[in-house]
Amino acid sequence: MVKDSVTTNSAEHKTDASHTGQTQSHSTATHETAQHSGGEGSDVFSHLFSELGDHNGLIIGPYKVSELPMIFYHDQFYFYPNEKAMEQAGTFSFHHGHPVLTSTLNQKEPQKPSFDLSITNFVFFQWLAMFLIMAVLLFVSRKFKKNPLKAPSGLQNVVDAFYCFVRDGVVKPNIPSARAVKRLSPYFFTLFFFILVMNMLGLIPGGHTATSTVGVTGALAITAFLVINITAMRESGVGAWFKHLLGGAPIYLAPIMIPIEILSMFIKPFALTIRLFANMVAGHVVLLSLLGLLFYFQMFIIAPAIVGFSVFIYVIELLVVFLQAFIFTMLTAIFTGLAIGEHGHEGHAH
Repeated sequence: MVKDSVTTNSAEHKTDASHTGQTQSHSTATHETAQHSGGEGSDVFSHLFSELGDHNGLIIGPYKVSELPMIFYHDQFYFYPNEKAMEQAGTFSFHHGHPVLTSTLNQKEPQKPSFDLSITNFVFFQWLAMFLIMAVLLFVSRKFKKNPLKAPSGLQNVVDAFYCFVRDGVVKPNIPSARAVKRLSPYFFTLFFFILVMNMLGLIPGGHTATSTVGVTGALAITAFLVINITAMRESGVGAWFKHLLGGAPIYLAPIMIPIEILSMFIKPFALTIRLFANMVAGHVVLLSLLGLLFYFQMFIIAPAIVGFSVFIYVIELLVVFLQAFIFTMLTAIFTGLAIGEHGHEGHAH
């Protein structure tokens, strides 16, 4: 009871100190506004760009809608229903927006948990994209099973058009094996649709783009890496796949060619990761920069011009969300076709 009381008093003291610090910070910012200091502009852009990152909570626009669970592994699993519960437990604390061990707060670089498995804002929007896709596909499949001979209409027609576009426009022209086309078309359709929905959720006011983080694009690229190489092994044989590591060169060049070919295998998914991540972040950075100029220069007379140009950039973003989903899917199909075609004649015939 004494420990709980001390902890409660300490927490209240920290809360009062934090509130005082926030009040002083707010007063300082107000004073700087009155003085039109240059530091205010820097604070504006820092705040705007910080919104591009991930958050420990469900954030819709400027509002924190709800808390999300925080899960860590550090010698054992730690589960907290929200940020407040984590702070009260005392094992972990926030330091510059990141959870660290409370016992290491006084160190120059506080220690982070071994694994942070928390459900963050981006994770929520990924789950939302998955839920929307599953709901649409279940509705369409049930509608088809109910009357398979009826011509598709409405949402079923839209999904069917997207599937035919991915199969006939992306997969078939790039993958030489008809068997691989039939087997992989659902994967490429799901990949395209998943990236597209995540991109579009970021264009909804208050939404967040999960593909603007390297973790998400990297996971998508890892699945692409597995699909490319496993498909090549199945279509051409494991022996032909290993022989491909020579790049067609004589065996005595193996010490040179094998490292180069292995490196090229990993460069492809890395390029997929950075391409999607960079393109999705770039649009948001441009929009935030344009809007930040209003507060930096405090010349609201140019607001109509900046807002008009921001709307123009937003319209371009509508094109980008489709284009980036298409490019990621297309490149994955091209890499798969190259992996099959490069050593397809050396494997077993079908």
